[in-house]
Amino acid sequence: MNPVMQAVRVGASRGRTDFVRLSTTPGELFGYLFYPAVFVGLAATLNFDHNTTGVDGSGYFVAGGVVFALVTTSLLTLAQLIGTEREDGTLLRAKALPHGMLAYTVGKALQLLMTCTLSVGLVLVAALLLVDGFTLQGWGGALTLAWVCALGALALIPLGAILGSLTTNPRVTLALTMVVLLALMMVSGVFFPTDFFPAWVGAIGMALPLYWVGVGVRAAALPGSDAAFEASGAWDLPQAAGVLMVWAVVGFLVAPWVLRAMARRESGSRVDRARERAMKRAY
Repeated sequence: MNPVMQAVRVGASRGRTDFVRLSTTPGELFGYLFYPAVFVGLAATLNFDHNTTGVDGSGYFVAGGVVFALVTTSLLTLAQLIGTEREDGTLLRAKALPHGMLAYTVGKALQLLMTCTLSVGLVLVAALLLVDGFTLQGWGGALTLAWVCALGALALIPLGAILGSLTTNPRVTLALTMVVLLALMMVSGVFFPTDFFPAWVGAIGMALPLYWVGVGVRAAALPGSDAAFEASGAWDLPQAAGVLMVWAVVGFLVAPWVLRAMARRESGSRVDRARERAMKRAY
């Protein structure tokens, strides 16, 4: 078999195994249930009204919750995983294998896609049952939601890999990724329309993948009349698909290169020093 295809198969197998292993731990199960409880609970019990725009506040807020579940799983979780596995030597072992970084990238991508599906699915089920104003717009809405979430995850996963490779300390990686994530969500209109910001901020947001994931989720779950409150006055789904595909293609071209460059700097002595620091921290 072609060595590259063998690496892809190994990575896919590892991704499935890691998903099953991590998804059955108490901490991960708590996380899966925590996000739906927070967003759906707030939307169902509090009055979220964007009075200046006329947007259904509860439905818009829950749509933001779906985006939040997707982005935290695909971007934040991966950045944290890479930081931890860099410290415990997993990346060093991958580096030693033929096409090991390709297999590692494929495995993490598949693991995160499966995790995103579970996380977003739980938020959706809870929202559809408990929140008025949030409902899939027929089979077309369900199909839109499926491709938007899939493309959104593929666009965000490479960003998580790149952010996770920037520092050697998982705690610093987590803090850095949180700052980037909050900044992206603020300018992308995830929880409220971009009309709240100056025009130049909205223009920046429209160049980012998070904005278009939000557009797709709202198109799938909110009434068609709400499209009038988007920046362009329409859902612009073809443009959303194009932007997300560009981010995904560029990301998957750049992320393996960044990971290989990071792995080249790793050595047994560096991993040992990282383990010693982790033991001193006791976590």
